[in-house]
Amino acid sequence: MSDLLLVRHGETAWSADGRHTGLTDVPLTARGVEEAISLAPFFLGRQPALVLTSPLSRAVATAQLAGLSDGVPEPDLHEWDYGGYEGITTAEIRRTRPDWSLWTDGVPAGGVHHPGEDAAQVGVRADRVLARAAKALNENRGDVVLVAHGHFLRVLTARYLGLPPTEGRLFLLRTGTVSTLSTEHGLPVIAGWNTRP
Repeated sequence: MSDLLLVRHGETAWSADGRHTGLTDVPLTARGVEEAISLAPFFLGRQPALVLTSPLSRAVATAQLAGLSDGVPEPDLHEWDYGGYEGITTAEIRRTRPDWSLWTDGVPAGGVHHPGEDAAQVGVRADRVLARAAKALNENRGDVVLVAHGHFLRVLTARYLGLPPTEGRLFLLRTGTVSTLSTEHGLPVIAGWNTRP
C-alpha cells in the first residue's frame, strides 16, 4: 500500500526565531540546507507517484536538496496566512493577548497581501490537497510526497485522520523531517512522525 509522506521544509531564520512565517518567502538557513540534504537517503531509490511542493522557495529548495527534483508546485500547499501576525512570535502576540492561540483565535487581517486565514480556511485547502493525493494513492503507483510547511501539514494531518482542522494543534512538526500517513485495516493512521534518516 502506498503512503502519504509529509516533508516539512528545512530551517529558516524565521522558523529558528519562532516567527510566524506564512506567505513571506524566507530562504533556508545553512542549517536548513543541511536538514534538507539529510533527507536525501530516505528518498533514494524511491519512485513516488506524485511529488507536490508549496510554491514558496523554502519548500521548493528542500524538495530539490532531498532529491525530489520532479516536484510540482501546488498553490494550496502554501503555509497558513498569518495576516497581521506575519513575522511576529507567539510571545510577542501574547503581550497584548495573553491567552491567544492560533488554532482557536485565528489572526487579524494584515492588508491586501496578508488577509489572514482561520483554521477552517486552511482545512479547506488541506482537503483539496488530500483529494488530489488520494487520486494518485488509489492508483497505487507509489507514495505521494508533500513538501510544505509546519502549520499547514499539521492541519492536513488532522483532516487526513478525520479530525477538525483545529486538532492540528496536537501534532508538533519539526523542520527538515518526514512524517508518514498510512492506513491500517482501511483506516487512516500515522505510521511515522518527525523522522530523520
